[in-house]
Amino acid sequence: MGGIGQGERVGVYPGTFDPITRGHSDIIRRGAKLVDRLIIGVTTNPSKNPMFSPEERIAMVEREIASLRLANVTVTGFNALLMKFAERQGATVIVRGLRAVADFEYEYQMAGMNQQLNAGIETVFLMADVSLQPIASKLVKEIALFGGDISPFVSAPVRDEVIARVRKLGRLGDY
Repeated sequence: MGGIGQGERVGVYPGTFDPITRGHSDIIRRGAKLVDRLIIGVTTNPSKNPMFSPEERIAMVEREIASLRLANVTVTGFNALLMKFAERQGATVIVRGLRAVADFEYEYQMAGMNQQLNAGIETVFLMADVSLQPIASKLVKEIALFGGDISPFVSAPVRDEVIARVRKLGRLGDY
């Protein structure tokens, strides 16, 4: 994608991915087309009450990326300000997914703050596929905790990991 005299175009797609959903995978697949290299930054966010540890989420995302067969996508964890992480990765683009209008206000504010921190890194918004727009990791976990079927929202391996975790927590209804 980079032309003569241009460096590699690197993008970062940050998130907690707790768990990674079909919506995330859609944004990854499409975001990978926009850059030479896409780095999936799996971050810690204790306020989201994660079901999986950072290491478990990184492994989960790596497995999903492998199944997508995207050679230009890598996964790494981070626990820092997004713009500092992006700078360290040599990124010029932050990829963010939007599901609905409700996401836009928050993401717009974040993009503005990030631009103040580093105007050389652009934020690119990708709309989730219409069929995937309602999917949110928080809702996937809630459905699983109440024994609902999360198969439409996550891959089979992720579904199995979520179900196993919910059983371990002892909060699963009859599946």
